[in-house]
Amino acid sequence: MDNSKPAFSVIVPVYNRPAEVEDLCASLTAQTSKDFELIIVEDGSTVPCRDIVEKYRRQGLNAQYFFKENEGRSIARNYGLEHADGQYFIFFDSDCVIPEGYFATLAKELKARPLDCFGGPDAAHASFSDTQKAINYSMTSFLTTGGIRGGKFSLEKFTPRTFNMGYSRKVYDTVGGFREMFSEDIDMSTRIRHAGFSIGLVRPAYVWHKRRVDFRRFFRQVYVFGMSRITLRLLYPDSLKTVHLLPAAFVLGMLALLLLGIFVSPWWLLPLGIYFLAVFSFALFTTKSLKIALLSIPAAIIQLGGYGIGFIKAFFTKIILRRGRNIDEEIAIRKGK
Repeated sequence: MDNSKPAFSVIVPVYNRPAEVEDLCASLTAQTSKDFELIIVEDGSTVPCRDIVEKYRRQGLNAQYFFKENEGRSIARNYGLEHADGQYFIFFDSDCVIPEGYFATLAKELKARPLDCFGGPDAAHASFSDTQKAINYSMTSFLTTGGIRGGKFSLEKFTPRTFNMGYSRKVYDTVGGFREMFSEDIDMSTRIRHAGFSIGLVRPAYVWHKRRVDFRRFFRQVYVFGMSRITLRLLYPDSLKTVHLLPAAFVLGMLALLLLGIFVSPWWLLPLGIYFLAVFSFALFTTKSLKIALLSIPAAIIQLGGYGIGFIKAFFTKIILRRGRNIDEEIAIRKGK
């Protein structure tokens, strides 16, 4: 190993997010361990963040900035990989803030339990809005995701995602870069697992993830997640698990219960009431905030509903009608931002 090179190369694709890059760079500048480099790849932004990166370089942050034409975030990550010197490659989203002990913790954990590919959970920072905290709760709660995003209990194997993901140079040399598609991180994790590499959750290495700032954008995000699950099913027939069907079952079940509650008996609404009460109660216990707990109910409905609707639409179009049985649609949507 070349000791003159950093242990970790942090690769972040950016598209018109200077304020987010400011917060990310500030948090990376404050790291207790400096054994990393930052590579920012600006993907054709009209509002670039070059000056922000330069500002933190002057403060001691080991950072490189690259600007390229707009081709999509996976291609931007691959561009960053080509310019990285680290033994491990770390991927954050631009809307992440990194706790100051992240790299010290990650190095310690990987020394104790070496992994070829790894990921960590995400959390809500105290400075986030109540809506962001409610969305974060919904995206991380066992009641809504089944723990698949790094929860203590999970209904499927942990799959690293690019808001907090890393893998070794050996993995990159073997598997290659990301495909330009939605859920590209799940695709990458699947390819890594199929290649025989070890994958694991590093629970102490968490990040603060801002996610979407309003419910409209949140719906759009999870709707695309639902559609891309069918694309992954076409690429990897054994990748579709029971937990991935639950949002679609939620949509169909909620619709049926609402119709029965309206036209037959209000008692049919009781199961929905019990579920939403559970979401509220666990959110209240977790966040200690009545407002966030109340917002967690629409957040859960949007998350499960948006994902389920996207899943059902893509299933009907691509599986039943056998139209668009490739990733061209996802690529076109991504390039349109």
